[in-house]
Amino acid sequence: MTFTDMAVRMSGVTAWALGWTPEVFWRATPEELAAIFGAATGDGEAGAPPDAGTLARLREMYPDG
Repeated sequence: MTFTDMAVRMSGVTAWALGWTPEVFWRATPEELAAIFGAATGDGEAGAPPDAGTLARLREMYPDG
């Protein structure tokens, strides 16, 4: 599979599953894409959930939810 083939496929999946526009897809880092596709296929490592302090900071940073 060529780079173009894979990019088209990945762009389509992120558009369908996440509602990403092409601009959002092309701004994503390789690490972000790997995390998304790893979570979707079960190949990624989820890591520890955020602790209470992290959640509180996120709520302050993004009060609209």
